[in-house]
Amino acid sequence: MNNQILVNITPQETRVAIMELGVPQEIHVERTSARGLVGNIYRGRVARVLPGMQSAFVDLGLDRAAFLHVADIWAPRHSEEPTRPIEQILSEGQALMVQVIKDPIGTKGARLSTQISIAGRYLVYLPQESHIGVSQRIESEEERNQLRERFQGLIPADIQGGFIVRTVAESTSDRDLLKDLEYLTQLWSDIQQACKQTSSPTLLYQDLSLAQRVIRDFVMEDTDRVLVDSRENFHKLVDFASHYCPQALPVLEHYSGARPIFDLFGVEEEIEKALARRVDLKSGGYLIIDQTEAMTTIDVNTGGFVGVRNFDDTVFKTNLEAAQAIARQLRLRNLGGIIIADFIDMDSEEHREAVLAEFRKALARDRTRVTVNGFTTLGLIEVTRKRTRESLAHVLCEPCPCCKGSAQLKTPQTVCYEILREIVRAARQFDAKEYRVIAHQRVIDLFLDEESQGLAGVSDFIGKPISLQVDATSNQEQYDVILM
Repeated sequence: MNNQILVNITPQETRVAIMELGVPQEIHVERTSARGLVGNIYRGRVARVLPGMQSAFVDLGLDRAAFLHVADIWAPRHSEEPTRPIEQILSEGQALMVQVIKDPIGTKGARLSTQISIAGRYLVYLPQESHIGVSQRIESEEERNQLRERFQGLIPADIQGGFIVRTVAESTSDRDLLKDLEYLTQLWSDIQQACKQTSSPTLLYQDLSLAQRVIRDFVMEDTDRVLVDSRENFHKLVDFASHYCPQALPVLEHYSGARPIFDLFGVEEEIEKALARRVDLKSGGYLIIDQTEAMTTIDVNTGGFVGVRNFDDTVFKTNLEAAQAIARQLRLRNLGGIIIADFIDMDSEEHREAVLAEFRKALARDRTRVTVNGFTTLGLIEVTRKRTRESLAHVLCEPCPCCKGSAQLKTPQTVCYEILREIVRAARQFDAKEYRVIAHQRVIDLFLDEESQGLAGVSDFIGKPISLQVDATSNQEQYDVILM
């Protein structure tokens, strides 16, 4: 089983690992208390127009106002009118339908667009457009044209709007394409009706859950299986797949093993490594990854690697290995924005071109759009990777209050979920009368308040009481589960 998808579901959190050749390549985390906003459609209210920035803040009913730039305000594709200033398009208090295209990141609010797009399994529906596009991932222009003509012949005459035909549609049937089209157009009709009947600000449409998006977007022809460790959610996903993407049904499996699924496949260990600043290479070299608000820097070092011939050979082999490792770390950590990779200096132009080619080849497997600009005059490689959601570190960790943000600690919520998994793991191995959790005050407070229901649920599941005790000497990440 080379290509698998592992889905670990608890009432509080869903985690997904995309496995290729038996190794985690991507980690996705979605918490019930903080689901991502990308794809959500709102009836918003313009809170403030900023002519100097040609942008506006829009109230969506969230903690922070969202950001709408004039370039993201939809206009007819063939309109000959020049783009009007935003103060002539929007006014304070105005209601408008918007869609989130970027989640809030750091101190920045969500980014919006007035061009609506609704993704299905095979199609993306653009109700305001009229053209038919085909995914550029299908490299052959002839195949793209054939697929476009085939789909155009299926569209009923009364259907308005444009479509983008996704890569997975290349090998699907006309029946499945029509089913996807009918679903998307009906969904758009429901959204429009809801917009007319509600006041601003209101959520009109929420994107699918992480587990459902996995079935819709990540299951490909080379996917061997999708393992789901929750029986209840497995049946929900089977029902979803049977109605929406039946081609995923043969690979859906329920994992019922005693050992936690992420432990069995070594994913927990990889998550811990992905939160570390240092990444060791098999040759003895290593990477140092520093993530800041402005950019991410990656430094390559030879470490203990000694080449068999000379220093140039050592540098070249280390850089080749680092190119593969950096590409994987970008996906695993979900690093986005500007990325600067500082490979070890190479005198040979041939070596530089070989490392750059290897880097581009490794990045080609990334689902997210990546641009590589080649070596700069300083010998650095500049990369931009589209950022649509928080990085893994920003989801699981928070800045350390002791060092003013120069390092990171796992959040109390992350530690709570680790403790709950540890209790279930211990209950499967030992028959204790009671389990006592000894942890930091913030973790215990969370168990007594927001996570009390999760704690009670685990206690009911294992059939044993769980008590709590504060350890004033421990830091936020430290805890013990004592068997009584």
